[in-house]
Amino acid sequence: MSEPLFDPDKTYDRLLLTAARLFATKGYAGTTVRDLAGELGLTSGSLFHHVRSKDDILFAVMERVVTAMTRELAAALGAAPDTRARLRALIDVELRYLHGQASHATAVLFHEWRALPEARRALLLAGRGSYFDLWHQVLLDAQSQGLTQVDPATLRQFLHGALAWTSFWYRPDGTLSVADLADQAMRLIAPETVPTP
Repeated sequence: MSEPLFDPDKTYDRLLLTAARLFATKGYAGTTVRDLAGELGLTSGSLFHHVRSKDDILFAVMERVVTAMTRELAAALGAAPDTRARLRALIDVELRYLHGQASHATAVLFHEWRALPEARRALLLAGRGSYFDLWHQVLLDAQSQGLTQVDPATLRQFLHGALAWTSFWYRPDGTLSVADLADQAMRLIAPETVPTP
């Protein structure tokens, strides 16, 4: 990530950062307002000087991730010299958010989606749509150039799901680095030599 998702010097951002960690480790349902307030050294009542509800906190964490991921992916794609590099950028950005400094907030986005009220989900889906539009265009270009052989919409679902699932099994302190993981994903979707069907 080019810059931190949350600024720890700002009270509101500190609240979101703490909430992201607790929601990711204890679950949204398993985290109480008292838990949040206690971690921040506040009373439960004073927490609501900053937000109206726990739902607001969840939405704000998710919205921050969606906005940052979309901005960073657009920049990475703009800097990539060719379609293969743009494919790699899709994977790199997703894995950096899943396993880097924004890992808790990204896990909340991916795994606590259904905890949001329906109207809030619709708002986030609109933002998420812009992110996936970037994916779709790259995958469409890759297919047209013969780099991949799978329908772009299907490939996006497969690839996005597989990358998200790494949050359950991948360990950054293990033998496989995030870059190694991205290499493996590239070999799966766009090997250097694509066999003739």
